[in-house]
Amino acid sequence: MRRIRKKPTKKPSVFYRLNERIRVPELRVIDENDNHIGIMSTEEALRMAKERELDLIEINPKSIPPIAKISDFGQYKYQKEKELRKQKSSQKKTDTKGIRLSTRIGQHDFEVRLKQAKKFLAQDDKIKIEIILKGREKQYTDIAINQINEFINKLNKEKEIKIEQPAKRQGGQVTAIIEAAKK
Repeated sequence: MRRIRKKPTKKPSVFYRLNERIRVPELRVIDENDNHIGIMSTEEALRMAKERELDLIEINPKSIPPIAKISDFGQYKYQKEKELRKQKSSQKKTDTKGIRLSTRIGQHDFEVRLKQAKKFLAQDDKIKIEIILKGREKQYTDIAINQINEFINKLNKEKEIKIEQPAKRQGGQVTAIIEAAKK
């Protein structure tokens, strides 16, 4: 079986314009205590930041006029990264678990797969139910679809589920994706 390697995700780098790199003529300026100072020229805002020995950071370049903040850049960047880490930790990552059935599966194996599916749904994971068709089985796709639908119906009797993708043939296999219904 061939393993699929996940490429390491590159964390998105946020680019901030600082001090002399800000090229707009006017800015809406906020001071280090988050007080709104007002709209002023970039040179005046830069002079004010240098007097306080701080940086002028362009926060929102898309607004009209762009918003800039007078603050220590290192501290500002640290606070933004801290907020991103907090948001990321509070997100629930849902996994997709796989359950493989067969057109000739025995009753006991079927029950074992049902029990496993209930456990996955209790953990709020999505489930990909698949049947790989081999040889002559490829002619009888309807049997595989009926098998998956029977599995989903038995699972639905015990736990409320939502069908994300109904059973359909994809190449040499029949798949369906389900998840626990949100209350």
